Amino acid sequence: MVEEAVTTLRAELEQFERPEEGFALLEVFLEVARPRLGAVVLDPVGLRLPEEMTDDRAVVQKLIDEIDQEVRGTSRVPEREFDMDDEQARWDYVRLAYSSSQATVWSRRRRTTYFEASGQRRATYWLPDSLKTDYFEALSSRGWAIPPDWLTAVAKRPKPWWKRGGR
Repeated sequence: MVEEAVTTLRAELEQFERPEEGFALLEVFLEVARPRLGAVVLDPVGLRLPEEMTDDRAVVQKLIDEIDQEVRGTSRVPEREFDMDDEQARWDYVRLAYSSSQATVWSRRRRTTYFEASGQRRATYWLPDSLKTDYFEALSSRGWAIPPDWLTAVAKRPKPWWKRGGR
């Protein structure tokens, strides 16, 4: 079976004119990709609002404070999973992904990472061609501008499993 080509798209908040654009793009992605999604998780320890966040700052800080209270009461803190069929959970995840030290959106059976935000600074999408096409169409139909560097990003075939890793 030949794997579909994948495009890597950088999505750090500072890349956008307003951070809310980054949140909107992630929100649209989660809606479009929902039938393909597996686990949508983040590390709930040490959540911190990004400096760039302007809108919803107080609401997201309240959510972070509530999660911090839960985390303190637990000896082992597992990844926190979010139900993408729940509209409020999607909204929470979109804002918290960029506040987390690690947030990941997986495909079914966790074979592919579609989105990852890490260290409150880095964020990347890895999109198979078919998903990228659907995502870009959804962004355009909703009136969102697709970042210019996303439009020029070149898809690449993943390395075969036996060539991945060490060498």
